[in-house]
Amino acid sequence: MLSRVTVSCFVGSYLIAMALELTRPMVRIPARTVLIATTTLLGLVLQAIYLSTLARTEVDGAGGMLSEPGLFADWYSWSLLLAWAVAMVYFVLLLRRPETTIGYFLIPPVLGLIFLAVMVRQWAPFNRAEAASLWRMIHGIAMLLGAAAVLIGFVVGLMYLVQSMRLKRKQPGSRGLRLPTLEWLQKLSRGTLVFSTVAVAGGTLAGVIMTLNAQGEVSWTSRGILFPVCLLVWLLAATVIEFFYRPARQGRKVAYLTLASFGFLILAMAGVLASGHGGVDSQRTGSREAAP
Repeated sequence: MLSRVTVSCFVGSYLIAMALELTRPMVRIPARTVLIATTTLLGLVLQAIYLSTLARTEVDGAGGMLSEPGLFADWYSWSLLLAWAVAMVYFVLLLRRPETTIGYFLIPPVLGLIFLAVMVRQWAPFNRAEAASLWRMIHGIAMLLGAAAVLIGFVVGLMYLVQSMRLKRKQPGSRGLRLPTLEWLQKLSRGTLVFSTVAVAGGTLAGVIMTLNAQGEVSWTSRGILFPVCLLVWLLAATVIEFFYRPARQGRKVAYLTLASFGFLILAMAGVLASGHGGVDSQRTGSREAAP
């Protein structure tokens, strides 16, 4: 039944959400925001099912090994993945700011990317070696940006705690150390938490796709995979807590979340380095296994 999901299924859901957004000033509909969120979520789920079906089709080969082309190794898949990411951003922002009309600006790009995917569907795909190399680059850049965001969040969290203690002790800010306001530091901590979560999620997904393209399978128990996944699970949990648990948005709690994220980052990096992930030997192994 899942294989019957087509592009028109999730496009229809996004079109309904767009229509509900556009008719805000004209027609009063009870529980409009709930309807928009429901149709958008339905579109996200249907599109994820379609992408997973597309991935299973591309991995269908003799003995379970990858066949040409590689996994998510054409512009059609890329455009659909990017459209799904933009739709997810819209869904999260809708939950955070349900009274706004951000759908005016975010749903059209989603539909445009899906239209682009349909237009380039017949373009020649990349081969497996090109796909693995491309996803490796995305994996490295995304994880680098995610680690940088976690580090910045750690520094900002420290500044928040220091400034909070100084204000409690009523120490003057005109002499010695001068730090930004607590409100500004809290917003920056929240921003680094969200950005690091998105970047690490993208990097982890790219790493899994890269490994599938290069080796035909993913060893989930290897430290090079397990530790980044643990970091991602923590960041997702911290982001969900910060978004939907109101007390976590107040006081020092956001700072504590960013400090804990840095601890998970250190553990993840230690595990990855100890596993030799990304080293010369592992890359050579992947290249041999990826060779036709």
